[in-house]
Amino acid sequence: MTDRVPSPDFSYAGETLCAERLPLPDVAAEVGTPFYCYSLAGLTRSYRALEAALTGLPATVCYALKANSNQAVIAAFAQLGAGADVVSGGELRRALAAGIPAGRIVFSGVGKTRDEIALALRSGIRQINVESEAELDLVSAAAAGAGVTARVSLRINPDVDARTHDKISTGRKQDKFGIAIGRTLPAYARAADLPNLAPAGLAMHIGSQLLDVAPYRAAFGRLAEQVRVLRAAGHEVKSLDLGGGVGITYRDETPPRFEDYAAVVRETVGGLGCELVFEPGRSLVGNAGILVARVLYVKDGGIRPIAVVDAAMNDLARPAMYDAYHAIVPAIRPQKSQDWVEMDVVGPICESGDTFAVARRLPPLAPGDLVAFGSAGAYGSVMSSAYNSRPPAPEVMVSGERFAVVRARQTADDLIRQESVPDWLGSA
Repeated sequence: MTDRVPSPDFSYAGETLCAERLPLPDVAAEVGTPFYCYSLAGLTRSYRALEAALTGLPATVCYALKANSNQAVIAAFAQLGAGADVVSGGELRRALAAGIPAGRIVFSGVGKTRDEIALALRSGIRQINVESEAELDLVSAAAAGAGVTARVSLRINPDVDARTHDKISTGRKQDKFGIAIGRTLPAYARAADLPNLAPAGLAMHIGSQLLDVAPYRAAFGRLAEQVRVLRAAGHEVKSLDLGGGVGITYRDETPPRFEDYAAVVRETVGGLGCELVFEPGRSLVGNAGILVARVLYVKDGGIRPIAVVDAAMNDLARPAMYDAYHAIVPAIRPQKSQDWVEMDVVGPICESGDTFAVARRLPPLAPGDLVAFGSAGAYGSVMSSAYNSRPPAPEVMVSGERFAVVRARQTADDLIRQESVPDWLGSA
Protein backbone atom coordinates (compact mmCIF):
# COMPACT_ATOMS: atom_id res chain seq x y z
CA MET A 1 0.00 0.00 0.00
CA THR A 2 1.35 3.42 -0.96
CA ASP A 3 0.59 6.68 0.78
CA ARG A 4 -1.84 9.29 -0.41
CA VAL A 5 -2.72 12.72 0.98
CA PRO A 6 -6.29 12.24 2.32
CA SER A 7 -7.63 15.53 0.94
CA PRO A 8 -9.00 16.56 -2.46
CA ASP A 9 -7.28 19.92 -2.04
CA PHE A 10 -3.83 18.37 -2.48
CA SER A 11 -3.75 16.26 -5.61
CA TYR A 12 -1.72 15.65 -8.74
CA ALA A 13 -2.27 17.67 -11.90
CA GLY A 14 -0.45 15.55 -14.42
CA GLU A 15 2.68 14.51 -12.54
CA THR A 16 2.88 17.51 -10.18
CA LEU A 17 1.40 17.73 -6.70
CA CYS A 18 -0.72 20.86 -6.31
CA ALA A 19 -2.37 22.75 -3.50
CA GLU A 20 -5.75 23.50 -5.06
CA ARG A 21 -4.56 24.67 -8.53
CA LEU A 22 -1.08 25.82 -7.50
CA PRO A 23 1.93 23.54 -8.15
CA LEU A 24 3.79 23.01 -4.89
CA PRO A 25 7.26 23.11 -6.53
CA ASP A 26 6.46 26.69 -7.55
CA VAL A 27 5.74 27.63 -3.94
CA ALA A 28 8.90 25.88 -2.76
CA ALA A 29 10.98 27.77 -5.31
CA GLU A 30 9.75 31.06 -3.87
CA VAL A 31 9.59 30.45 -0.10
CA GLY A 32 12.11 27.64 0.37
CA THR A 33 11.64 24.49 2.43
CA PRO A 34 10.34 23.28 4.74
CA PHE A 35 6.99 25.08 4.81
CA TYR A 36 3.42 24.47 5.88
CA CYS A 37 0.71 24.94 3.28
CA TYR A 38 -3.00 25.41 4.02
CA SER A 39 -5.89 25.24 1.57
CA LEU A 40 -8.59 27.87 2.04
CA ALA A 41 -10.99 25.66 0.08
CA GLY A 42 -10.29 22.81 2.50
CA LEU A 43 -10.93 24.96 5.55
CA THR A 44 -14.16 26.25 4.06
CA ARG A 45 -15.41 22.84 2.98
CA SER A 46 -14.93 21.25 6.40
CA TYR A 47 -16.60 24.15 8.21
CA ARG A 48 -19.59 24.19 5.86
CA ALA A 49 -19.97 20.40 6.20
CA LEU A 50 -20.17 20.64 9.99
CA GLU A 51 -22.50 23.63 9.78
CA ALA A 52 -24.83 21.69 7.47
CA ALA A 53 -24.85 18.65 9.76
CA LEU A 54 -25.92 20.85 12.69
CA THR A 55 -28.79 22.45 10.79
CA GLY A 56 -31.84 22.86 13.02
CA LEU A 57 -29.89 22.72 16.26
CA PRO A 58 -29.32 25.87 18.36
CA ALA A 59 -25.62 25.60 17.60
CA THR A 60 -22.64 27.92 17.97
CA VAL A 61 -19.45 26.57 16.39
CA CYS A 62 -16.36 27.79 18.27
CA TYR A 63 -13.20 26.81 16.40
CA ALA A 64 -10.58 25.38 18.79
CA LEU A 65 -7.50 27.52 18.26
CA LYS A 66 -5.19 24.96 19.86
CA ALA A 67 -5.36 22.93 16.64
CA ASN A 68 -3.95 25.74 14.49
CA SER A 69 -3.72 29.33 15.71
CA ASN A 70 -2.34 31.01 12.59
CA GLN A 71 -4.06 34.38 12.23
CA ALA A 72 -5.06 33.70 8.62
CA VAL A 73 -6.67 30.39 9.58
CA ILE A 74 -8.61 32.03 12.44
CA ALA A 75 -9.65 34.90 10.17
CA ALA A 76 -10.92 32.44 7.55
CA PHE A 77 -13.21 30.83 10.12
CA ALA A 78 -14.24 34.22 11.49
CA GLN A 79 -15.44 35.20 8.02
CA LEU A 80 -17.43 31.95 7.86
CA GLY A 81 -19.19 32.91 11.09
CA ALA A 82 -17.28 30.83 13.60
CA GLY A 83 -16.63 31.66 17.21
CA ALA A 84 -13.52 30.50 19.06
CA ASP A 85 -12.58 28.10 21.83
CA VAL A 86 -9.41 29.38 23.52
CA VAL A 87 -7.24 27.87 26.25
CA SER A 88 -4.88 30.74 27.06
CA GLY A 89 -4.74 34.49 27.19
CA GLY A 90 -2.58 34.43 24.09
CA GLU A 91 -5.20 32.48 22.14
CA LEU A 92 -7.88 34.90 23.35
CA ARG A 93 -5.85 37.82 21.99
CA ARG A 94 -5.33 35.96 18.72
CA ALA A 95 -9.05 35.29 18.34
CA LEU A 96 -9.97 38.92 18.93
CA ALA A 97 -7.21 40.17 16.59
CA ALA A 98 -8.45 37.87 13.81
CA GLY A 99 -12.00 39.23 14.00
CA ILE A 100 -13.81 36.72 16.22
CA PRO A 101 -16.50 38.63 18.16
CA ALA A 102 -15.94 38.48 21.93
CA GLY A 103 -19.49 37.24 22.41
CA ARG A 104 -18.65 34.10 20.43
CA ILE A 105 -15.53 33.15 22.43
CA VAL A 106 -15.41 30.50 25.17
CA PHE A 107 -12.36 30.16 27.43
CA SER A 108 -11.53 26.58 28.40
CA GLY A 109 -8.45 25.18 30.14
CA VAL A 110 -7.55 23.63 33.45
CA GLY A 111 -4.99 26.24 34.56
CA LYS A 112 -6.24 29.74 33.86
CA THR A 113 -4.29 32.44 35.68
CA ARG A 114 -5.76 35.45 37.48
CA ASP A 115 -4.49 37.72 34.68
CA GLU A 116 -6.05 35.52 31.98
CA ILE A 117 -9.39 35.51 33.78
CA ALA A 118 -9.22 39.29 34.12
CA LEU A 119 -8.50 39.60 30.38
CA ALA A 120 -11.51 37.39 29.57
CA LEU A 121 -13.77 39.52 31.77
CA ARG A 122 -12.49 42.80 30.29
CA SER A 123 -13.03 41.43 26.80
CA GLY A 124 -16.64 40.46 27.49
CA ILE A 125 -16.40 36.92 26.15
CA ARG A 126 -19.38 34.56 25.95
CA GLN A 127 -18.38 32.33 28.87
CA ILE A 128 -15.58 30.85 30.95
CA ASN A 129 -15.61 27.06 31.17
CA VAL A 130 -14.60 26.50 34.80
CA GLU A 131 -12.67 23.28 35.47
CA SER A 132 -12.44 23.16 39.28
CA GLU A 133 -14.24 24.47 42.32
CA ALA A 134 -11.13 26.45 43.26
CA GLU A 135 -11.35 28.20 39.89
CA LEU A 136 -14.93 29.22 40.71
CA ASP A 137 -13.60 31.17 43.68
CA LEU A 138 -10.95 32.89 41.57
CA VAL A 139 -13.40 33.86 38.80
CA SER A 140 -15.87 35.17 41.39
CA ALA A 141 -13.20 37.32 43.04
CA ALA A 142 -11.93 38.62 39.69
CA ALA A 143 -15.45 39.47 38.53
CA ALA A 144 -16.21 41.27 41.79
CA GLY A 145 -13.00 43.26 41.46
CA ALA A 146 -13.93 44.25 37.92
CA GLY A 147 -17.51 45.07 38.85
CA VAL A 148 -18.98 42.60 36.36
CA THR A 149 -20.93 39.35 36.42
CA ALA A 150 -19.11 36.44 34.82
CA ARG A 151 -21.08 33.91 32.79
CA VAL A 152 -19.60 30.49 33.55
CA SER A 153 -20.19 26.91 32.56
CA LEU A 154 -18.89 24.00 34.59
CA ARG A 155 -16.74 21.56 32.67
CA ILE A 156 -17.69 18.09 33.86
CA ASN A 157 -15.46 15.02 33.65
CA PRO A 158 -17.90 12.21 32.75
CA ASP A 159 -15.43 9.32 33.27
CA VAL A 160 -15.86 8.08 29.71
CA ASP A 161 -12.99 6.52 27.76
CA ALA A 162 -12.83 8.16 24.31
CA ARG A 163 -10.90 5.15 22.90
CA THR A 164 -8.23 7.38 21.46
CA HIS A 165 -4.52 7.89 22.18
CA ASP A 166 -3.80 7.99 25.90
CA LYS A 167 -2.16 11.43 25.66
CA ILE A 168 -5.20 13.05 24.06
CA SER A 169 -7.92 11.44 26.20
CA THR A 170 -9.47 14.04 28.51
CA GLY A 171 -12.69 12.61 29.93
CA ARG A 172 -11.62 9.70 32.15
CA LYS A 173 -11.53 9.69 35.93
CA GLN A 174 -8.19 11.15 37.06
CA ASP A 175 -7.57 12.90 33.73
CA LYS A 176 -6.64 16.43 34.72
CA PHE A 177 -9.62 18.09 33.04
CA GLY A 178 -12.96 19.09 34.49
CA ILE A 179 -14.93 18.58 37.69
CA ALA A 180 -15.72 14.98 38.67
CA ILE A 181 -19.24 14.16 37.54
CA GLY A 182 -20.24 13.22 41.08
CA ARG A 183 -19.54 16.83 42.14
CA THR A 184 -21.78 18.44 39.51
CA LEU A 185 -24.68 19.39 41.78
CA PRO A 186 -22.66 20.80 44.72
CA ALA A 187 -20.29 22.65 42.37
CA TYR A 188 -23.18 24.17 40.42
CA ALA A 189 -24.89 25.17 43.66
CA ARG A 190 -21.67 26.82 44.79
CA ALA A 191 -21.42 28.73 41.49
CA ALA A 192 -24.99 29.95 41.99
CA ASP A 193 -24.20 31.14 45.53
CA LEU A 194 -20.92 32.93 44.79
CA PRO A 195 -21.11 36.67 44.06
CA ASN A 196 -20.69 37.99 40.53
CA LEU A 197 -21.15 34.57 38.89
CA ALA A 198 -23.95 33.57 36.53
CA PRO A 199 -23.84 29.81 35.94
CA ALA A 200 -25.20 29.17 32.46
CA GLY A 201 -24.72 25.45 32.03
CA LEU A 202 -22.32 22.57 31.63
CA ALA A 203 -19.37 21.80 29.37
CA MET A 204 -17.61 18.61 28.37
CA HIS A 205 -14.75 17.46 26.10
CA ILE A 206 -13.69 13.82 26.25
CA GLY A 207 -10.73 13.76 23.89
CA SER A 208 -9.40 14.20 20.39
CA GLN A 209 -9.26 12.05 17.23
CA LEU A 210 -12.34 9.98 18.09
CA LEU A 211 -13.14 7.38 15.45
CA ASP A 212 -16.40 6.10 16.93
CA VAL A 213 -19.55 7.90 18.11
CA ALA A 214 -20.19 5.45 20.96
CA PRO A 215 -18.09 7.42 23.51
CA TYR A 216 -20.01 10.56 22.57
CA ARG A 217 -23.31 8.79 23.14
CA ALA A 218 -22.18 7.64 26.58
CA ALA A 219 -20.74 11.02 27.59
CA PHE A 220 -23.61 13.14 26.28
CA GLY A 221 -26.08 10.79 27.95
CA ARG A 222 -24.38 11.38 31.29
CA LEU A 223 -24.37 15.11 30.63
CA ALA A 224 -28.11 15.05 29.93
CA GLU A 225 -28.72 13.24 33.20
CA GLN A 226 -26.80 15.96 35.07
CA VAL A 227 -29.00 18.60 33.43
CA ARG A 228 -32.08 16.82 34.74
CA VAL A 229 -30.54 16.55 38.23
CA LEU A 230 -29.69 20.27 38.28
CA ARG A 231 -33.11 21.32 37.06
CA ALA A 232 -34.82 19.08 39.61
CA ALA A 233 -32.81 20.93 42.28
CA GLY A 234 -34.13 24.25 40.99
CA HIS A 235 -31.14 25.38 38.94
CA GLU A 236 -31.40 26.94 35.50
CA VAL A 237 -29.32 25.24 32.78
CA LYS A 238 -29.40 27.16 29.51
CA SER A 239 -26.25 26.05 27.70
CA LEU A 240 -24.30 22.88 26.94
CA ASP A 241 -20.77 23.00 25.52
CA LEU A 242 -20.14 19.60 23.94
CA GLY A 243 -16.47 20.09 23.07
CA GLY A 244 -15.02 18.61 19.90
CA GLY A 245 -12.80 15.67 19.06
CA VAL A 246 -14.19 14.18 15.84
CA GLY A 247 -11.29 12.41 14.14
CA ILE A 248 -9.84 12.65 10.64
CA THR A 249 -8.20 10.25 8.22
CA TYR A 250 -4.43 10.11 8.49
CA ARG A 251 -3.91 6.74 6.82
CA ASP A 252 -6.87 4.40 6.46
CA GLU A 253 -9.09 5.39 9.40
CA THR A 254 -12.81 5.88 8.85
CA PRO A 255 -13.82 8.69 11.20
CA PRO A 256 -17.46 9.47 11.99
CA ARG A 257 -19.30 11.64 9.50
CA PHE A 258 -20.44 14.96 10.87
CA GLU A 259 -23.99 13.77 10.18
CA ASP A 260 -23.51 10.73 12.43
CA TYR A 261 -22.04 12.90 15.18
CA ALA A 262 -24.94 15.36 14.91
CA ALA A 263 -27.43 12.49 15.10
CA VAL A 264 -25.96 11.47 18.48
CA VAL A 265 -26.24 15.07 19.65
CA ARG A 266 -29.92 15.17 18.68
CA GLU A 267 -30.57 11.79 20.30
CA THR A 268 -28.93 12.59 23.65
CA VAL A 269 -29.25 16.34 24.34
CA GLY A 270 -31.30 17.72 21.46
CA GLY A 271 -34.52 17.76 23.43
CA LEU A 272 -33.24 19.60 26.51
CA GLY A 273 -33.95 23.09 25.19
CA CYS A 274 -30.33 24.20 25.67
CA GLU A 275 -28.09 26.36 23.51
CA LEU A 276 -25.35 24.10 22.15
CA VAL A 277 -21.68 25.01 21.72
CA PHE A 278 -19.28 22.93 19.66
CA GLU A 279 -15.47 23.17 19.74
CA PRO A 280 -14.10 21.49 16.58
CA GLY A 281 -10.40 21.80 15.81
CA ARG A 282 -8.62 18.94 14.07
CA SER A 283 -11.71 17.99 12.06
CA LEU A 284 -11.73 21.46 10.44
CA VAL A 285 -8.03 21.99 9.77
CA GLY A 286 -6.22 18.65 9.90
CA ASN A 287 -6.60 17.61 6.28
CA ALA A 288 -6.56 21.19 4.98
CA GLY A 289 -2.81 21.41 5.57
CA ILE A 290 0.45 19.73 4.58
CA LEU A 291 4.13 20.13 5.37
CA VAL A 292 6.49 20.29 2.39
CA ALA A 293 10.14 19.30 2.79
CA ARG A 294 13.16 18.67 0.60
CA VAL A 295 15.36 15.58 0.63
CA LEU A 296 18.90 16.36 1.79
CA TYR A 297 20.53 12.95 1.62
CA VAL A 298 19.72 9.32 0.98
CA LYS A 299 22.01 6.97 2.88
CA ASP A 300 22.43 3.24 3.34
CA GLY A 301 20.97 2.32 6.69
CA GLY A 302 22.28 -1.22 6.62
CA ILE A 303 18.79 -2.71 6.55
CA ARG A 304 17.04 -0.24 4.25
CA PRO A 305 17.68 3.24 2.84
CA ILE A 306 17.28 6.32 5.03
CA ALA A 307 16.04 9.55 3.49
CA VAL A 308 17.08 12.65 5.47
CA VAL A 309 14.78 15.63 4.85
CA ASP A 310 15.08 19.27 5.90
CA ALA A 311 11.95 19.19 8.08
CA ALA A 312 12.36 17.89 11.61
CA MET A 313 10.58 17.11 14.85
CA ASN A 314 10.80 20.78 15.78
CA ASP A 315 8.54 21.46 12.76
CA LEU A 316 6.21 18.45 13.11
CA ALA A 317 6.32 16.91 16.58
CA ARG A 318 3.42 14.44 16.34
CA PRO A 319 5.41 11.41 15.10
CA ALA A 320 7.94 11.81 17.93
CA MET A 321 5.28 12.55 20.57
CA TYR A 322 2.53 10.12 19.61
CA ASP A 323 4.11 7.74 17.06
CA ALA A 324 1.64 9.46 14.74
CA TYR A 325 1.32 8.45 11.09
CA HIS A 326 1.47 11.09 8.36
CA ALA A 327 1.29 10.14 4.70
CA ILE A 328 4.44 11.01 2.74
CA VAL A 329 4.14 11.59 -1.00
CA PRO A 330 6.55 12.91 -3.65
CA ALA A 331 5.86 16.30 -5.22
CA ILE A 332 6.55 14.77 -8.63
CA ARG A 333 4.61 11.55 -9.18
CA PRO A 334 6.90 8.70 -10.27
CA GLN A 335 6.27 7.00 -13.59
CA LYS A 336 6.69 3.42 -12.36
CA SER A 337 5.44 1.88 -9.11
CA GLN A 338 7.51 -1.31 -9.33
CA ASP A 339 10.67 0.52 -8.31
CA TRP A 340 9.25 1.66 -4.96
CA VAL A 341 11.17 0.51 -1.89
CA GLU A 342 10.81 0.52 1.87
CA MET A 343 12.82 3.29 3.52
CA ASP A 344 12.99 5.34 6.69
CA VAL A 345 12.35 9.09 6.57
CA VAL A 346 14.10 11.16 9.21
CA GLY A 347 14.94 14.75 10.06
CA PRO A 348 18.29 16.37 10.90
CA ILE A 349 17.82 16.87 14.67
CA CYS A 350 20.19 15.11 17.06
CA GLU A 351 17.52 12.73 18.40
CA SER A 352 16.69 9.23 17.23
CA GLY A 353 13.09 10.25 17.86
CA ASP A 354 13.36 12.68 14.95
CA THR A 355 11.92 10.01 12.68
CA PHE A 356 8.84 10.51 10.52
CA ALA A 357 8.49 7.01 9.07
CA VAL A 358 10.03 3.57 9.41
CA ALA A 359 9.97 1.07 6.53
CA ARG A 360 7.61 3.30 4.54
CA ARG A 361 7.04 2.24 0.91
CA LEU A 362 8.20 5.15 -1.24
CA PRO A 363 9.56 5.77 -4.72
CA PRO A 364 13.32 6.14 -5.10
CA LEU A 365 14.23 9.54 -3.67
CA ALA A 366 17.25 11.68 -4.46
CA PRO A 367 18.72 14.82 -2.90
CA GLY A 368 16.66 17.83 -3.95
CA ASP A 369 13.38 15.95 -4.33
CA LEU A 370 10.33 17.47 -2.65
CA VAL A 371 7.99 15.44 -0.45
CA ALA A 372 4.75 16.39 1.30
CA PHE A 373 3.54 15.19 4.69
CA GLY A 374 -0.24 14.85 4.69
CA SER A 375 -2.78 15.75 7.38
CA ALA A 376 -0.46 18.36 8.91
CA GLY A 377 -2.94 21.22 9.31
CA ALA A 378 -3.70 20.38 12.95
CA TYR A 379 -1.12 20.23 15.73
CA GLY A 380 1.67 20.81 13.23
CA SER A 381 3.04 24.33 13.12
CA VAL A 382 1.21 25.26 16.31
CA MET A 383 3.34 22.74 18.26
CA SER A 384 6.62 23.65 16.59
CA SER A 385 9.71 24.84 18.46
CA ALA A 386 13.21 26.14 17.81
CA TYR A 387 14.92 23.01 19.13
CA ASN A 388 18.53 22.71 17.90
CA SER A 389 18.17 26.45 17.15
CA ARG A 390 16.18 25.59 14.07
CA PRO A 391 13.71 28.38 13.22
CA PRO A 392 10.21 26.92 12.76
CA ALA A 393 8.91 26.45 9.24
CA PRO A 394 6.94 29.30 7.67
CA GLU A 395 3.27 28.96 6.75
CA VAL A 396 1.52 29.58 3.44
CA MET A 397 -2.17 29.77 2.55
CA VAL A 398 -3.40 28.91 -0.94
CA SER A 399 -6.61 29.94 -2.67
CA GLY A 400 -7.01 28.69 -6.21
CA GLU A 401 -3.85 29.66 -8.10
CA ARG A 402 -2.59 32.25 -5.63
CA PHE A 403 -0.82 32.01 -2.30
CA ALA A 404 0.37 34.22 0.51
CA VAL A 405 2.99 33.70 3.21
CA VAL A 406 0.94 33.91 6.42
CA ARG A 407 3.88 33.42 8.76
CA ALA A 408 7.31 34.44 7.53
CA ARG A 409 10.40 32.29 7.86
CA GLN A 410 12.51 33.28 10.85
CA THR A 411 16.30 33.21 10.86
CA ALA A 412 18.82 32.18 13.49
CA ASP A 413 19.50 35.88 14.01
CA ASP A 414 15.81 36.38 14.85
CA LEU A 415 16.13 33.72 17.56
CA ILE A 416 19.32 35.21 18.96
CA ARG A 417 17.81 38.70 19.11
CA GLN A 418 15.20 37.44 21.57
CA GLU A 419 17.95 36.74 24.12
CA SER A 420 20.61 38.77 25.88
CA VAL A 421 23.86 38.32 27.78
CA PRO A 422 23.93 40.07 31.19
CA ASP A 423 26.54 42.82 31.64
CA TRP A 424 28.07 41.01 34.58
CA LEU A 425 28.84 37.97 32.42
CA GLY A 426 31.10 39.95 30.13
CA SER A 427 30.92 40.48 26.42
CA ALA A 428 31.38 37.89 23.71
